[in-house]
Parts: sequence; structure tokens; C-alpha cells
Amino acid sequence: MKEYRSLFEQQAYMDALSYYNKVLDGEKMAICWDYVILTASNNVQAEAYRLQIKHRQEIKQLPEKTQFVVLPDPGGKRVGSGGATFNALKYLKTVSGSFKGKRTLIIHSGGDSKRIPQYSACGKLFSPVPRKLPNGNRSTLFDEFMIGMSTVASRMNDGILICSGDVLLIFNALQIDFYTRGAAALSIKENVDTGKNHGVFLKDESSDVSRFLHKQSVETLSGLGAIDKRNNVNIDTGAVIFDSELAESLYSLIDTDDKFDSFVNEKARISFYADFLYPLATESTLEQFYKETPEGDFTEELKNCRTKIWDAISKYNMKLIQLSPASFLHFGTTKELRSLVTEEIGDYRFLEWSGNVNTNNEDESFAASNSYISPEATVEEGCYIEDSYIEKGSHIKKGSVLSGVTLNGQTIPENVVIHGLKLTDGNFTVRMYGVDDNPKENKLFGKTIGEPLWDAKIYPVCDSIEKALLETLRTVYNGEKFDGRCISLHDGFENADITQIIPWQNRLDDIIKSQKILQAIADKVPADVVKERFSGISQRVCDHLEARADKLDETDIFEFGEKIRIYFYLYKITGSNECYAKCFDTIRNAVVIANGGNAKYNPNCKIVEDETVIRLPIRVNFGGGWSDTPPHCLEQGGNVLNAAVSFGDTLPIEITLKKIDKPCIALASTDIGSYKEFTDILELQSCNNPSDTFALHKAVLIACGVIPQNDNVSVSEIVSRLGSGFYLNTRVINIPKGSGLGTSSILTGACVMGLYRFFGIPAKDENELFNRVLCAEQLMSTGGGWQDQVGGMTDGIKFIKNAPGLDLKITYEPLKMSEDMHRELNERLCLIYTGQRRLARNLLREVVGKYIGNDPDCIEVLSEIQKLSIQMKNELEQGSVDGFAKLMNRHWELSKKMDAGCSNLCIEQIFYAIDDLIDGKMICGAGGGGFLQVILKKDVNEDTLNDRLYSIFQDSGVEVRNCRFI
Repeated sequence: MKEYRSLFEQQAYMDALSYYNKVLDGEKMAICWDYVILTASNNVQAEAYRLQIKHRQEIKQLPEKTQFVVLPDPGGKRVGSGGATFNALKYLKTVSGSFKGKRTLIIHSGGDSKRIPQYSACGKLFSPVPRKLPNGNRSTLFDEFMIGMSTVASRMNDGILICSGDVLLIFNALQIDFYTRGAAALSIKENVDTGKNHGVFLKDESSDVSRFLHKQSVETLSGLGAIDKRNNVNIDTGAVIFDSELAESLYSLIDTDDKFDSFVNEKARISFYADFLYPLATESTLEQFYKETPEGDFTEELKNCRTKIWDAISKYNMKLIQLSPASFLHFGTTKELRSLVTEEIGDYRFLEWSGNVNTNNEDESFAASNSYISPEATVEEGCYIEDSYIEKGSHIKKGSVLSGVTLNGQTIPENVVIHGLKLTDGNFTVRMYGVDDNPKENKLFGKTIGEPLWDAKIYPVCDSIEKALLETLRTVYNGEKFDGRCISLHDGFENADITQIIPWQNRLDDIIKSQKILQAIADKVPADVVKERFSGISQRVCDHLEARADKLDETDIFEFGEKIRIYFYLYKITGSNECYAKCFDTIRNAVVIANGGNAKYNPNCKIVEDETVIRLPIRVNFGGGWSDTPPHCLEQGGNVLNAAVSFGDTLPIEITLKKIDKPCIALASTDIGSYKEFTDILELQSCNNPSDTFALHKAVLIACGVIPQNDNVSVSEIVSRLGSGFYLNTRVINIPKGSGLGTSSILTGACVMGLYRFFGIPAKDENELFNRVLCAEQLMSTGGGWQDQVGGMTDGIKFIKNAPGLDLKITYEPLKMSEDMHRELNERLCLIYTGQRRLARNLLREVVGKYIGNDPDCIEVLSEIQKLSIQMKNELEQGSVDGFAKLMNRHWELSKKMDAGCSNLCIEQIFYAIDDLIDGKMICGAGGGGFLQVILKKDVNEDTLNDRLYSIFQDSGVEVRNCRFI
């Protein structure tokens, strides 16, 4: 039965939440409350409530059509829940003129929370509920009220629903129909042991309340027939509906200032439940009404008020609306709260309640809400921690409750409550008492003291929360003397700085979300998953994380990894282009700093040759491509198998350097017909514009130290130091742009080799040249790895690798292949031009972003293609071109898995058209156009392949290009 009841209540709650979301969205058909009025005990508590409401309105968590009002007891005097109701009626009449046609929700929430003092300042109504709202915020009793009671407004024409602020009801509003005269009490069945501490209803044959029994003994309830055969009673949930006519009758008692003052005062202390509900029962009598237990004392003023109330409203009846299945949760004491969130939380899983809400904690042996708990702190079973920051080394013993404190290594005894408060004078106090203590009693930690704990001035006041905690532990728990000012629980309630409650909770929420994002990054949770989890995080969280990333050292491999990922994950979560740029700027800077070597401007450079010409081949990539790209190669290392090839008998990459008699630096690109003479150093230093024809030239000059990156040295001064002006020309012969053959990086490599020779720059090894190319490409902001330049700057088929580390150590070894094997591979390898350039999209950053963002497909592919490159090497060295071809096909499938854009309809058609002529196939470079590479079947030659392509694609440009290994 319990399971079916839970399912029913779960559906009822989901329906209420769905309806409330419609109200929040402003749907016209969704009826909402015209007014929601919260009663408060004094102006301080009222202001705390207003701040909570304002915060929710700012984040669109409350309906815009509803007027929210907070009314403190007049004059700060305790006037009872009935007096607070009269005050609310007076307000409604003043602002609207009539109760008719208006739907109002009044929540009585003006208590001191003496039995759960950590909620005195914020009010029990805004105490946490162990559930996360759809917007990611932690819920409170107030939020649950707004959700659960939202549907009641649509079940009444007009009138007022009055509720108690410490009771949470879970029910289906479809069970409520209130379109009649008078009042209606919402009741549920509860065990008599619970009912004896609350009000209990008896009903007559017309389903009206016949008797209202307020806090009666089990014997009395049994004698009156209030207990059914299951030992249950109809409990007063604190929720009662008054129609507009009854509200008018009550208002008539206070419609002048004098009359209002006679009802709303400390001597009368009118109780809503004892004084308004009792006269509505059909079997009530005036004589017995005078005897009903009051909220304050029996006084002549109370008797006079009861007489007038009886005359005004005893003519009305109160319908009993029995809600079933339904739940009644009373938030009464600290012990009940601890039990609810630790021992009983499983009973409310169906409401998505959890012992851990908005916390980094995953340990289910204790509960935490809006708190950060260091993994290096010790928290024993049965504890509850809310709105707190627990640093490493802290020890909280079993069963304790912490609220609003920071621990930085202290030990908290077992079964105690620790609650921190900031006071209006800027000081702090930490209150401490036993979980079993009732502050209304003269006991502390179970021992008798001279006055009620609520009034005992025993809590030290200090200038920081840390000092206050230490002094409270020393004096209150250990019994040592404190020489300064001490205050009571009541003083803390009266003098709490309620303006700091929400900022403190927000700060903790920010810290927790920040830590959870950092933990997700450390756990390699994909960025897309983290984006879904943390969509809508505050700007404060973003700023906190970005500030952390800014401070991390990009020259340390571990901090580097965290730094780039914080930026990238923030970009994914928020769409911040600034964070995206910072991510790739960090990669660029790390590569340049770690591998720049003597890339700093060298004012001692001299031209040592009149003319220098460098010619290089292109490269064909076989296996492991992408693993050579930063940051993957920096963090995981990289493996690549590739080869240097010529186009026919031509080395297609060419650069020329020569002296000129002009006091300038002349840059040229013959293949595109560009030439320019530079005399402005700032123009030469600008090398990160991808549309700049000479970006490559400029970046290489900076990377090789020929010109400074930032120093303001004139071009004429540089030329004078060099001995003359010079000319740098680049040329790519008969290879279209976007070929996928590594031409840009190899061209950069040719420039580096040429500059080193032209200026007589000594290189300690080839690795220095490779890294100089890498630095130049990072300066250009094009990124890229090392396989292209190594592939073109060194001869033959080779296996290239680097070990992890920011300081790249690139090594390569030529494959050990027989002459027959080399000849067979040369004959069977063909390059096919697709007739289209590779798409000009930001492919490099897309793939690198997948790696940084821990995309599972990308991570898996990168790992497997590195292994494939080793297997391909082994196949070639063992003399199996066929085995090599099969691995090439596997590599092609993996490439498409990592980047679907590497293929397209044209590429697939080409491969399909020649499928019977080839054993292996793959793209060159990143794909999407440019060249393809295939391994022909043994009995097929280039002419046969070319004839097939021409017969299908005619003059579209799809053709075989002759290549040979260098």
C-alpha cells in the first residue's frame, strides 16, 4: 500500500510542479494567486522574508502576476496567528477594497523557531527542503508551498487559503472543490500519536466539521470517537479556506482603528486555530469556546474578543475536505530535521528528495545541503551539514548538525548543533547546543541550567566566524571562561544581519558548483555532459573559475591541462568566446614558451649567404594523424607513420632567400603573385591574421629570432645589423591549396631551414627545427602538430613519436623495409585528387576541442589510431602491403568517427567507383577535399585507375597524381 501511495503522491507532486511552471510561464489559462501574504513576528524577520522573495523574483522563480506581501506583527508585538490574520485582512481590504473575486494565500510564518534556532533568522518558512528545484536551486519550505498550493487557486472561485508555515502538505488538488459558503478545512489521516500534538477534526453527516479538538490527549480523542479502527485521526494540517463572505464578516470586527487595536494586541493574542476554527464547528458552544486553550493567557480581553468572533462567524459551517492519499510533514525540531534528511530520506525518494543537495558530497552516511566538504575532512555517520564550508583536516563526529559555519581543521563533538550568524554590528557568533536540547527548557547538553536556553547569554561575540567558533567550543562546550560579550539564542535572532544570509548561501552555492565542475573536469566527464548539468550557472561561478584558470601556470604540464579545460568547459557551458580564445591562447603560449629556445630576437644575426634555396617534398600520412597535435601530444605523446613523397620528379615545396640592396624586408609568394616590401616593424610583427598573405613569412621570422615579436626595433635598424635587406619568397608547385598533403607546415619548415642557413644560425639538432615550425604555426594561431614538417623535412617512410611533456622531444626512425617491399609499396600507393579543395572550416580547433572536452569518441579514436600506427609499421617491416592496406581501411573508419566532416558525398563516390581496384583507402590530411590515398590491388596499375576515374568523372578534376617516395 505504501508503494501505491508513494506513486500517487509522486504523480500529484509532478502535476503540481507542471502547473506551477505554467503559472511561471504566464500561461493565460493557468489561474494563480492574486496575493501571497507572509506574516512575520517583527520587522527584522519581515525584511529577511522580503529579501528572499526579491531574490526569487530576480531569478524569475515566482509568478509575475502575483503580489507578494510581508506583514510583521504590528508594532513588533506578538499578537498571535489570529491577530496576524486580522492584520492581513486589513491589508487586503485596504489595497483591493473587497475580498470578492480575489484569491489569496496567507502563510503564517511569524514564529521564533525556538526548537530549531538555526532557522530563526531566515525564518522556518525559508528553511531548506532536501530537494533541488528544476532551475538548480535548493528548495525551501516556501518554494514547496508555492508549488504544492499553486493548484488550489484553480479549485476556488475566490477566498483565502490560510496555511501554517512549518507544515508541508503533499496532495492532489483535484480532491479540493470549494465553491460554497463558509470555510473548508484540509485534513489528512495521521496516526493518533501525531494527531494529539495538533488539531483533530470530527465531521457530521453533511461532511461539515462537528468538533475541533485542539491538542487533546489520546484518551480524550478516543472517548469522543475521533480515532478510527486503524488508529488514525483526521488531523488539522493547518490549511483552511475562507470564502469572501466569511472574510468580510471577520473584517467587520476590525474595520476601524479602535476595533483593530482591541483584537490585535499582546493581551488578546488571538489564535487562528483556537479562535477562528472552533466557532465554525457545528457542535461548538460559546461556553466551551471561552475554555479553549489560548495562544497566550486567559484574559478578559481575550474573552471579549471571543464573544465578538462567535457572534460574527458561528453562523458559518466548515466543510471537511479529506485528502487521501496525502502526506503531512511537520518541520518541528532539529532532531526531527536530522532524522528526516538522514534516516528517513529514503521514504521521500519519490519526491526526488536526497540527503545530498547542492554539494560535492556523495557519501550517503551523512547528509549535506549547499555545503562544500573537503575530501580530506572526516564526517561521521548521521551528521547533517548545511550552508557550510568544511576544509581539510576537519572532523565532525556522528550525529552533529552544522549550519552556516566554516571549519578549517576543528573537531566538532558528537550530537551537537553548531550554527554561525553574522550580527548587525559586523561581529559574529556561533551558537552551540545538543541535538536533543529544547531551547524552551532550562537545559544545555542535557544538563540543567539556570534559565531557558533560549534566553541564556552564553555565546561569545567575536570579530570573525572562525574566532567565534573557537571561543564557543572553548567556553560553551569545555566550560572555560570568556572575557568578552556574550549573547543568547534570542539575542542572535533579534540582531542577526539578515542581509548576509542570501549572499552567504549564494557564495557557497558558487563554490560548490565551481568545485563540482572542477571535479568533473578531473574525472574527464565530457564537456557536453557538464554543459547539460550546469546550464544556467551564475556569472559569479564563471568568474570564479575563470579567475582560477588565469592563475594557473601554463608552463607546468599538470596546471596547463587544468587551465585549458577550465576555459574550454566554460566556453561550452556559457558560449563565452573570450574563454574559447583563452583556451587556445594558452596552448599557443605553452608551446612557444617551452619550445621557443633561441626564438627570442637575436640582434647579432648576420646574413652569411647571398642566396639560399630550399626544396622539400610533400608528406603522405599513413597512421596516427591528430595524435601529434597539441595539446594531445603534450599530455599523451604522439605516434605517427608517414612518408616524404615527390610529385613525379618534382620537389614541390620551394623557398628562396637572397640579399637585396634596399633597406627593407621583402616578402613574396610566387604561386599566388604577391609581393610587398616592409619598413614598418609593427606590420611585420602582426602575424596572427589568417587572411594575411604573409602571415607565414612573418611568423617564421619571429620564431627564428630574425625580428622581435614585441620589441619596438625599427626595420632599418634590423637591416643594418643584418648587413643588408633581404627577400623571402615561398612557392608551392602544382599543388592546389587545401590539398591535405601538409604543404603549409612543410613550407614553414623550408623557411626555417632556409633562415637557419641564410643567417648562419646554429641548430643543435633537427628537433630544434621541428619545434621552430611548431612555434611559428602557434604564432599564426593556426595551431597544428608536428607530423607535417617532420614528414617533409626528413626523407623516406618513418615512424615518428614524442614523449609527453611541454618541451617536445620529437624522434623518428626510418622503417626497416626490403627493397622489394619498398618497390611494391611505391607501385601500389596512388594519390587521387578529388577535384575540390578541403573545406575552409575551423577543423583543427573542432577536433582539438573534442579532445580538450573529453569527447569519448575522440579520446577512443586517438588512442586506437596511435596503436594502429605501430601495427601499420609492423606490417610494412614484415613485408605485408595487404596487411597494411587493411589497417589503412580501419584508420579511415576511425577518422570518420572522430570527424564526420572528413568525408562527403564526392569522396564516398570516388571510393565506391574504384572499390574493385583497391585494397586500402584513406584521406590525406584532415579530409573533406584535397587528396585521397589508395593502395591498389596487385594486378592494377595507375593507368587502369586513372581510366576508371576519367570514365566516371570526366573533366571534373578527379585524377591520379603520380608520387614517389623520397
